Amino acid sequence: MKTLRIFPLLLLTFIMMSCNHHESETSTVDNEALLYATLYQQKSAEVAALCYQAFNLAELRLNQILENNPYNKPLAIVVDVDETVLDNSPFEAKSILENTDYPKYWDEWCNLASAKAMPGAAEFLTYAASKGVETFYITNRKVEFQEVTMKNLTEKGFPFVDDAHMFLRKSVSGKESRRLEVLKSHEIVMLMGDNLNDFTDVFEGKSREDRHLLISSLRAEFGKKFIILPNAMYGEWINALLKYESFPKGEKIEKLKETLEAF
Repeated sequence: MKTLRIFPLLLLTFIMMSCNHHESETSTVDNEALLYATLYQQKSAEVAALCYQAFNLAELRLNQILENNPYNKPLAIVVDVDETVLDNSPFEAKSILENTDYPKYWDEWCNLASAKAMPGAAEFLTYAASKGVETFYITNRKVEFQEVTMKNLTEKGFPFVDDAHMFLRKSVSGKESRRLEVLKSHEIVMLMGDNLNDFTDVFEGKSREDRHLLISSLRAEFGKKFIILPNAMYGEWINALLKYESFPKGEKIEKLKETLEAF
């Protein structure tokens, strides 16, 4: 009988040890590395200044184009959505505080339709609309988020928020086919994004070294046709550093440290 009484205690101890081990494994999803990047994106006046700088430059460039418009087709500006016209830093903040990874909470965040406009974004695109220039939104948000994304954009004062101007991701993440769709009816005079893939497909899947070489060869386009927005939180630049390999969170941080250049 004594043995029978001890067995449940041993079983309970084993279960508690297993739970503690599981909690330990779960807690290794550590997003502290995102802290400074997200605070910079969300709280720094510098990011706001960089955004205003980008959209001010875009307005100057657009005025130059309109002064001597050589195109026969209607003019268009193509913009990315996330971290280009809408600010998703609250999602990254949630991931830090909850120690979670994408896609956890992403659906909930999109469905809130409460992302703030990036500084200067709505004003510039409204100005472009007043000059007869249309905006097309090419984003890798999945197509099931089209309605809530349109709601978010409309409430923040963006123009041309309708099905004809929204190109969300249906299958492939590459944006070239969607840009070509816009080119069938419009002349794209400017592209705006926080990721080099937002401008041309030549950057897709390229190594860190190749991305820098391509930037050098295309440097005349930046500030003219390509306008880039700041995003320190995530992007293709991290994938390039990791050579497009997948690593557990802890190992990923170590791999990224290996790419640092110190003295």
